[in-house]
Amino acid sequence: MNDKYQKEVQAKLTKNLLGMIVLRLIDHQSMHGYQIITKTRSIFGVYFGPSTVYPLLSKLEERGYVNSEWNMTTEKPRKIFTITNTGKAMINSAETMLGLICRTLKTFEKPVENTIVTPITQ
Repeated sequence: MNDKYQKEVQAKLTKNLLGMIVLRLIDHQSMHGYQIITKTRSIFGVYFGPSTVYPLLSKLEERGYVNSEWNMTTEKPRKIFTITNTGKAMINSAETMLGLICRTLKTFEKPVENTIVTPITQ
C-alpha cells in the first residue's frame, strides 16, 4: 500500500476509534488528559489536541465509562481518569465487534473480472 494512503487510513481509523483507544489506554493505566494525548501520538503517530481529547473524556464520563478524580498531590493538579466496569464491558464488546467486522471483511472474495451480475428483481 502506498505510504500516503497508509497514513491517511491510519489517521482516519484512529480518529474514528479514538473513544475505544482512550478507554483501552485508561484500562491499562489511569491517566490524565495530557498523558492520553502523548500516548496516543506516540503509539499511533496521530496528534489529537486538548480540544478533541477533553470533550471526549467528558462524554465518556457522562456515559459512565470512566470516573475522574483530582490529584492535588502534584505541583500541577491533574484530573485522573479511571475506567469503570461499564467502560470495561463497553470496550470489550466494541473490540469483539471490531474483530468480527475485520474477519468478515477478509472473507469477501475478489470479484471475477468480466462477470455480469444480474440484479434480483421482484
